Amino acid sequence: MTRRHHNKRRREETPGLDITTFLNLMVVLIPFLLISAVFSRVTIMELTVPTSAGGSISNTPNFAIEVIVRKKGFEIANGSSVEAAIPKKDDQYDMQMLYEMLKRLKARYPEKDDATVLMEPDIEYDYLIQIMDAVRGAEEHVAGSEEVKKMVLFPNISIGDAP
Repeated sequence: MTRRHHNKRRREETPGLDITTFLNLMVVLIPFLLISAVFSRVTIMELTVPTSAGGSISNTPNFAIEVIVRKKGFEIANGSSVEAAIPKKDDQYDMQMLYEMLKRLKARYPEKDDATVLMEPDIEYDYLIQIMDAVRGAEEHVAGSEEVKKMVLFPNISIGDAP
């Protein structure tokens, strides 16, 4: 009889789990993690890949703006022949001259909103992004002020391999 009483007493005395310390840790840790989290912005750009198969017939003239990226520099072509060549300057691509040439093309063809970027193999991916940004739009400084005006050039970009 004393054994039964002893086992019953032992079961009743088991202490409960104290989670106060854990909750205190969570109260401090959750705001810290939220404050220190890095929030990133993801931008998705829609691109098309030119195909050799003919598409639908359109009423627009057969004029294409092609920016061909070569190891020695840029070439701007009209779909059949090279219109301008922009050599590298100090072993870097001359992005400013590319902006200027594209702005001239946009002034000549204001209704055109598509362009093709063609790249030779073994050119760094970073250059592709810089060139696509240049083709898509340019920034102009307004004279007499520090204001920067964005100019949309050719927002519909196709990419492919250089011929």
